[in-house]
Amino acid sequence: MRKCNKPILINSFANQRLVNCMSKPKIYVTRELPERGLNMIKKYFDAEVWPEYAPPPKKVILDKVKYVDALTSLLSDKIDAEVFNAAPKLKVVSQLAVGFDNIDLAEATKRGIYVTNTPEVLTDTTADFAWALLMAVARRVAEADRYVRSGQWKVAWHPAMLAGRDVYGATIGVVGAGRIGYAVAKRAKGFDMKILFYDVVPRPEIEKDLGAKKVDMDTLLKESDFVSIHVPLMKETHHLINAEKLKLMKKTAYLINNSRGPVVDEKALYEALKKGQIAGVGLDVFEQEPASSDNPLLKLDNVVLAPHISSASLETRSKMSEMVAENLIAFFQGKKPPNLVNADVLKVKPPSKLI
Repeated sequence: MRKCNKPILINSFANQRLVNCMSKPKIYVTRELPERGLNMIKKYFDAEVWPEYAPPPKKVILDKVKYVDALTSLLSDKIDAEVFNAAPKLKVVSQLAVGFDNIDLAEATKRGIYVTNTPEVLTDTTADFAWALLMAVARRVAEADRYVRSGQWKVAWHPAMLAGRDVYGATIGVVGAGRIGYAVAKRAKGFDMKILFYDVVPRPEIEKDLGAKKVDMDTLLKESDFVSIHVPLMKETHHLINAEKLKLMKKTAYLINNSRGPVVDEKALYEALKKGQIAGVGLDVFEQEPASSDNPLLKLDNVVLAPHISSASLETRSKMSEMVAENLIAFFQGKKPPNLVNADVLKVKPPSKLI
């Protein structure tokens, strides 16, 4: 807490006493967070929360940050130099997400603004959902659901009815073998799959623990029955999967992406699906989010789509909100936040105790 400059005179029954007023740091929260984390934030901060389901417009953020010491953001909030220019008191941005490409890290660091995220907690939840997409597209679960609901199911059973592909014993290629990629490969081990992986970073643990084989990107694409993408979005990974790479895949292969949308060139993906260059795709992320209703991928049957919900379990989202609060509290208590993204900011502005 921060002491006010002047004491306030309080009349308590017959006695008068002087007490120092205490003001909490101000924070703007761009979305209603799960209760566990939000309650922690409200305990330590004077919090204002955007009340609507849709994200606040940029102009609202620009207005609100004029007065705050801290900001809690989501991936859909663009936090750039324009926001920092409007926020003379801003000290920390605590993001509810693993990714942070929506935040201008260089600009934040230059200004001594700390940026934090919520990693690791969603690893298994996200890997589960990658597997859900993989199983759904391979075994045509979404098609089967529509088939039943629409009244097309007229014959009780037929050998060719919605026949899909086996997952057990197939070859999976994991692109990006970090925490989530490793967790996906761990699940593949239980299906007795051959595991290939590609990563620019050495990953001896996945080779030792799971018997995975490191290969180059082209080999992975040529040999895999399922390609599952788990890389961060950066300059080097934008359109990592493009028309040229899709041509390398088997016609019977499936692509799974629940990393970031722009990692895959959607136009090239649509053409590959239409031409039968690959068998199908499971997507939880898109180049444009929310996906436009005229996105041609929505019209294809061999595509399973989800609205960026890979981490959307009640347990994980609650823990993520708690981590947001823990990052904020640590910073204002003069400690290094446990999930600091821009570590170089420590050289620019060491943390100082403010509550």
